[in-house]
Amino acid sequence: MMRGRLGAALRVALVLIALAPRSRGATTSLDHASLADQSAGQQWAMRKKAWLAGGVATVVLAAIAGAIVFVSGIVPIKASSGHWAITAWLLDVAKQRSVSTHTIGTRVPPLEGAALAMKGAAHFEFGCAPCHGSPVLQQPTIASRMTPTPPDLRQAGSTFEPAELFYIVKHGIKFTGMPAWPAHTRDDEVWAMVAFLRRLPSLDARGYVELAAPHDAADMPDPLESLTPPRSVPDAIRESCARCHGADGLGRGTGAFPKLAGQRPAYLLASLEAYARGQRHSGIMQPAAAPLDRDEMRQIAEYYSGLDGGGSALGSLHAETRADTGAEDLGRRIATRGLPDQLIPPCIECHGPGEQPRNPHYPRLAGQYAEYLELQLRLFKAGQRGGTSYASIMHKVASRLSEDQMQAVASYLASTAPPVARPTGEIRTSGADADR
Repeated sequence: MMRGRLGAALRVALVLIALAPRSRGATTSLDHASLADQSAGQQWAMRKKAWLAGGVATVVLAAIAGAIVFVSGIVPIKASSGHWAITAWLLDVAKQRSVSTHTIGTRVPPLEGAALAMKGAAHFEFGCAPCHGSPVLQQPTIASRMTPTPPDLRQAGSTFEPAELFYIVKHGIKFTGMPAWPAHTRDDEVWAMVAFLRRLPSLDARGYVELAAPHDAADMPDPLESLTPPRSVPDAIRESCARCHGADGLGRGTGAFPKLAGQRPAYLLASLEAYARGQRHSGIMQPAAAPLDRDEMRQIAEYYSGLDGGGSALGSLHAETRADTGAEDLGRRIATRGLPDQLIPPCIECHGPGEQPRNPHYPRLAGQYAEYLELQLRLFKAGQRGGTSYASIMHKVASRLSEDQMQAVASYLASTAPPVARPTGEIRTSGADADR
């Protein structure tokens, strides 16, 4: 029995001896795997730290190098060298992509009609042609040496969409010499420029003159020659005003520009001063009025106030209104009796016509272009029309008028007889004035 127990114990011992090395071997293999994983993780962490340190060092060295270049002044800023081809390409692509992105959703108004393009053309001749050239003026030498060179806008008119042209004209382009529109609230003037730029590619020299009416176009007839009345025309009018308003003060007959003939001189003088100060907003009129001194403004006001205002001034845009008897009656009622239920006073109480003395700073409206009158009412209603110290009165009145009412009263006032020319004399800025 003892012998059997010893045999069993011996067998158990042999089994344990046989299993012991295998258990130690398995444990050793697991330990080796764990050590290998830890080593790989440590190596990866060391690589990341090395890459991070290298990146930081690169950035620091680049910043130091950039600072050295910046402070040293070794980079030339001279326009005479121009841009590298790759630089010009990158800037042009960036410009096009920026304009395209920022014009998404822009609503384009109707741009047809000669009057709108004429308004843009007149300003183009004054404000744009000196840098970009025109169909009658080769790009001036000074402008051609700018970097970047101002582009030929006959190409831009067909390259860019209307909304893109609007964005560029309104906001300008940084680092190019292209300024923003002087009156940021006058989108109507910017769209007039767009209407002209869309027409520009198809214009020859004569077609351009008919729209822009430059007086000094080479070998072209002076468009003002047949318009100049026999009385002496002040230099300021020949050089600037007549391009849009005509030397006869009739605004070239399309409604693009207001009639000035027969207007109250105190109102004209106060308006020019308001334009020059930027209190009456216009990207077209402010650059024209700002260089004038008070004597020149007074000469302009006295000259135009002494001219005959011509006939009625209903434009083609208001043909349907004229044919609508109801609209005609509405316009007459607003102008002569007002709309008491809307707290709208009669127009004639302040603006005439009539023998009743009136504030000389209130403009005469009889015979003025319907398109111009309606535009002013829209600007007053939108809070975008400044002017003299009396402009706030019209902000309240126009805010209460509907679109149909503005069109109706504008058409009626345009159909009435304009004031008779009165002799020029001392401009009265106080007291009362009467229509005759």
